[in-house]
Amino acid sequence: MVGLGPKTPRSRRGSLTDLPQSLSSQIERLEELFTVSGEKLKEITNHFVSELEKGLREENSTIPMNATWCMEFPDGNETGTFLALDMGGTNLRVCEVTLTKEKGEFDIIQSKYRMPEELKTGTADELWGYVADCLQQFIEYHHGQEQTEQLPLGFTFSYPATQEYIDHGILQRWTKGFDIDGVEGKDVVPPFEAALKERGVPIKLTALVNDTTGTMIASAYTDPLMRIGCIFGTGCNAAYMENCGSIPKLAHMNLDPDLPMAINCEYGAFDSEHKVLPRTPYDIIIDKESPRPDQQAFEKMIAGLYLGEIFRLVLLDLHQKPECGIFKGQDVSKLKKAYSLDSGFLAAIEEDPFENLSETQDLFQNTLSIACTKPELELIRRLAELIGTRAARLSACGVAAICKKKGWTTCHVGADGSVFNKYPHFKVRGAEALKEILDWPEDKGKGKGDPVELFPAEDGSGVGAALIAALTLKRVDVGQNAGIRDPEAMKLAAQAVRAFNSKK
Repeated sequence: MVGLGPKTPRSRRGSLTDLPQSLSSQIERLEELFTVSGEKLKEITNHFVSELEKGLREENSTIPMNATWCMEFPDGNETGTFLALDMGGTNLRVCEVTLTKEKGEFDIIQSKYRMPEELKTGTADELWGYVADCLQQFIEYHHGQEQTEQLPLGFTFSYPATQEYIDHGILQRWTKGFDIDGVEGKDVVPPFEAALKERGVPIKLTALVNDTTGTMIASAYTDPLMRIGCIFGTGCNAAYMENCGSIPKLAHMNLDPDLPMAINCEYGAFDSEHKVLPRTPYDIIIDKESPRPDQQAFEKMIAGLYLGEIFRLVLLDLHQKPECGIFKGQDVSKLKKAYSLDSGFLAAIEEDPFENLSETQDLFQNTLSIACTKPELELIRRLAELIGTRAARLSACGVAAICKKKGWTTCHVGADGSVFNKYPHFKVRGAEALKEILDWPEDKGKGKGDPVELFPAEDGSGVGAALIAALTLKRVDVGQNAGIRDPEAMKLAAQAVRAFNSKK
């Protein structure tokens, strides 16, 4: 947890003493609801460990623990030029990553293309055709039409997918606003490759990559102590390197038990049976009214998509309570709109530096047309702190569970996502929770120099995808073909990389 040193969030508890009794009692109730003790964190983490192990044993477990067929960490000496494609919900990003001869260094050029909204509900042919057109445009712009050698591509496909091969992926379900018929339950690679072939685009898909696995691999490229990759953003997830002998559901493949295997946990689904997470009535409402009730329980309590909604539901509830009645006599119609507040709204409240919370007052007036009293502002600030702190503390349980499962007492964790990068105090609150869970010495748990330390990640969807493509070709060169659908085609791709680089 980098750059924060020993700093901890400044408490405003002293400013709560002058609140009216009606608000003071509500704050006490909210503190009981949203505060997660160290003992509870340990209980959650222990259940998390058992669920990780279950996912490695059984198909269709709550936490899927998907094998990715990325089977080694980079050593920093990888070289070559590789393409990376990141298909997000808003943009399509194409990168050309050159892994240089300088250990752990790279050069990158990239272009972004808008993802038209109509494509998200169109046809599969339209989607893959558009993606292929963008790749063709990128190659022609940077290399001209004379480019003939097939460039290897790492495709960051950040949608839940199962993989029997690294260059293959069966979409389990669309997310991020996509709803294209005839794609779920099928391998996304053949129609994508058909669109490339139809246009004569010289690309060989070498690896289909999840962004969390890419984050881990990209971070490990520059840091040999890196063991886990995490995303704390709109959603949450983690990846780590397991050994094949600890993955019973792959036993039928007779893999060398000592071979490494990157596992994409997809652990936002943790505790969807509601056994251990301390859900509040507001969490239950969010789950029941979501498109997929009783799924992604962990994610719904800590991810950026939901923090603002939890906050909104609490405020609306307090407004409607006769004994509390905040925002009395005001038009709260804007507050009644579901998902109208995001995690950035809470972050702005927590970042308000003024004792009188004037920035929060302006935020409510400008965003919600609500004029807040001083006591209401104090309640609002405390509520934001409670929700943000709970998210950070619960998020530590997933990281701690992987460490406990693997027996790691020290490691580095590469973390990415808007909540990790932008939400105030998230890193230091998470560090304190890790200290409580893992029983660190008293002087730890402040961020920098902790036994398990989180660092801002390298570009997982760009550099990570390119690195995984490089590692895949490296495996083929030495005859390690586990999880590769067409080794001969991969060998040709490896030759193409060498031919391309010999011209540079």
